[in-house]
Amino acid sequence: MSLAIRPEITSSFRDDEEQAAAAVPLLAAASPTRSRSHAGDVHILSAAFLFVFSAYLPTQNLQSTLNNDGNLGAVSMGIVYVSFTVFAATAAAVVRGLGSRAALLLGTSGYALFILANLHPTWYTMVPASIYLGFASSIMWVGQGTYLTSAAFSHATENKLNDGQVLGRFNGEFWGMFASTQVIGNLISLVVLRNDKDGGGAEEKNLLFTVFLGCMVVGIVLMCLLSRRDENIGVEGGDHELPENSLLWDMSKSAVAPLADRRMLLLAPLLAYYGLQKAFVWAVFTKSIVTPVLGVAGVGGAMALYGTSGVISSLVAGRLTTGLYSSTLIVSAGAVLQAGVLLWLLLFYSPVGGVLGSAAPLLVGAVWGVGDGILNTQLSALIGLLFKDKEAAFALGKMWQAAATAAVFFLSPGATLQGMLAAVAAALVVALTAFLSLSLVVERSYALKL
Repeated sequence: MSLAIRPEITSSFRDDEEQAAAAVPLLAAASPTRSRSHAGDVHILSAAFLFVFSAYLPTQNLQSTLNNDGNLGAVSMGIVYVSFTVFAATAAAVVRGLGSRAALLLGTSGYALFILANLHPTWYTMVPASIYLGFASSIMWVGQGTYLTSAAFSHATENKLNDGQVLGRFNGEFWGMFASTQVIGNLISLVVLRNDKDGGGAEEKNLLFTVFLGCMVVGIVLMCLLSRRDENIGVEGGDHELPENSLLWDMSKSAVAPLADRRMLLLAPLLAYYGLQKAFVWAVFTKSIVTPVLGVAGVGGAMALYGTSGVISSLVAGRLTTGLYSSTLIVSAGAVLQAGVLLWLLLFYSPVGGVLGSAAPLLVGAVWGVGDGILNTQLSALIGLLFKDKEAAFALGKMWQAAATAAVFFLSPGATLQGMLAAVAAALVVALTAFLSLSLVVERSYALKL
């Protein structure tokens, strides 16, 4: 069978899984008396994340340069992602219990506390804040994936549209807005730290984090405006009565069940690589490529270009997504771009002065951002299209991403730039190979049903 027609594949899998789904619904239908459209909820969700992460992502980018005493910044970020990895196993059950809207609100508190800790960065403030952020962010990201997917499917059903196209468009909007946080937040840091070449000015840093706290407040207010999309389900919510210790059972099931799905196992390397390539930018690119040439003040400008290219690629990739076949082509294109950057850095790059030397980190950030924007959009759409248990699939995906990210933050202080580049390149090869295998598996399964 030709690979040219693909939207039906993912719709077929979703239909089959819905017929065999467990009694407790994971994405409850929206209330019939809605005061806002599903697309309107996505607009508000995207705007809320815009403000929250315009504050958090620049803070994260600067950890390895601003909080460098005893590698406090890098270690703190490693703790964040270890904590995320641990708590992600229970995140799906918590989101089911709280509802995705409440999970989003709870998650935002962790980001606000982490920025507050940066006003007085010590081991006694940063470590507890990092642990709590890992917990809160695991809840928040599972809630985000569930909320957006619910909105997309509801919008597609009510308007008789293709699931893949709506999910791609909604993810394109969300991740385009999310990528723009790198532009807005890093431009703020560029302006505030413009006279702080070595990152040592306490007055500038305190002003920066105070501005970021203000952004957090706006983001929290917008989260409160989201419509409620799901309700708590009792233990006897369907045809099968759950055991009395249903929360513990739900946590265990959410953490283990997706591992039995071959599609998830084949997607796992790409999910891990997604976290790896992001951590490479945050922990290695900013410290070893940007700072030696442009200084701490140049980190904001480089990351703003990285974010700009991510915005454009996210929006374009979202519009082009119609199903698994289109996602395969788009992801492959992003992988080729990032592979080219890695090979150039490994074989030809060396820091030099002058205009060309200053332009090199900016160009690397821009090209890398295209690949990151593609992965942002496509991974979320793929999980939404391929898996019925959205909370569990999003939670497990975020767990793999966080584990890879934590590894980079812990290993990067003692690793050479060449060693990190080689490791990321090897991970990319494995991830792309597994993902192409996933496409073949899904194609073969669909062909057998015809």
